[in-house]
Amino acid sequence: MDDSHITSINQIKEFLKVANQDSQIKFQSCSRTERYSWINGILNKFRYFSLRKKDKGMIRAYISSMTGISDTQLTRLVKKKHQFGHIFLARRNQHQFSSIYTTDDVASLVLTDSAHGRLSGQATKRIFQREFKIFENQKFIRLQNISVGHIYNLRGRKQYISNTIFWQHTKSTPVSIGERRKPRPEGKPGFIRIDTVHQGDLDKEKGLYHINFVDEVTQWEYVACVERISEYYLLPILEEILRLFPFIVINFHSDNGSEFINKIVARLLNKLLIHQTKSRPRHSNDNGLVEGKNGSVIRKCWGRNFISKDCAEVINDFNRNYFNLYLCYHRPCGFATEFMDSKGKIKKKYDTYMTPYEKLKSLPNAIQFLKPGITFEKLDKIANEKSDNEFAALMQKAKVELSSKLNHHNQLPTVFTSLISCPSID
Repeated sequence: MDDSHITSINQIKEFLKVANQDSQIKFQSCSRTERYSWINGILNKFRYFSLRKKDKGMIRAYISSMTGISDTQLTRLVKKKHQFGHIFLARRNQHQFSSIYTTDDVASLVLTDSAHGRLSGQATKRIFQREFKIFENQKFIRLQNISVGHIYNLRGRKQYISNTIFWQHTKSTPVSIGERRKPRPEGKPGFIRIDTVHQGDLDKEKGLYHINFVDEVTQWEYVACVERISEYYLLPILEEILRLFPFIVINFHSDNGSEFINKIVARLLNKLLIHQTKSRPRHSNDNGLVEGKNGSVIRKCWGRNFISKDCAEVINDFNRNYFNLYLCYHRPCGFATEFMDSKGKIKKKYDTYMTPYEKLKSLPNAIQFLKPGITFEKLDKIANEKSDNEFAALMQKAKVELSSKLNHHNQLPTVFTSLISCPSID
């Protein structure tokens, strides 16, 4: 663009008015040398340093509009013009170290790493020394004295990376089974939390595993035992327990353990039309409800001592006939009420205690959540057949009999005997 016809401040003012109105007009200089030369000419033409402050602003706006440089950069250029009389490109006087290792040295490193499978820096340096001193290979005359750290610097060069086939970072393997999110039941039962509890080791022998199922809204809880947490043992128990729930199971939530995050469990849940979710990373409270029940229910009942996996079926009979009925119909659970304190923080207060069955019946229009063929009349018969104390005493008696049976076969430690015979009911 030829702007030689612009010779006055008024012409610059009119030019800026048109340029500001039309946002599509943009100017760009070809090179920095041409840009500096043009700025130098504009400052000379209009005798910039003798102008008024307002006129200087017009000149600066004109230069910025034509070149696109920032106000800060323009200030530096104007200062250089005032100090030296002209604007010039700055020359860099930065000291540069001479390169010791050439492209031939990098090529020798590539050949060495390809042959040996990219050994550690110390081992690679030792190979360089042996190549030169023992085998008299002159290609390694410089590499024999290289530092271990600089070997890794050479491995970062483009020449090295482009000529090695094994240079790649470890890639994580995504698992598409289950959705990473916290379930939101919104007052509906059927959102099941599940977790495993290991019953100790003894002389490198693994004990049995408890499987804990807890509904998030009603705290309806079932406990089962398996010998191992493999699909062969888990699948029948999962199918049995999921069918025992009196309400429709909507969601199945677990941690990221492979015992539940696998294709076999996913196929079972899909068959039962149950949505599967898993805990999110760095959200330890996603499965907090069932983990709390692991301690307050399972550990309180069975302790932490070793129990042989051979006892799984016998304990499962006890769970079916006594323990699970006790947990659902006769053991009160605490339910939290949320409130906001004076600082605006939401807190929870456990001021409501009822059994899971009472909680289920208290839900608005609770009958809609029951499975077909299940009625509250049938469930009431189970709940009211015995009082809470009567059923708890019956369960304690069954625990003592179970203890005697297992101790008779030397399958339970004496600590477990004293734990089972404890008369407390909680």
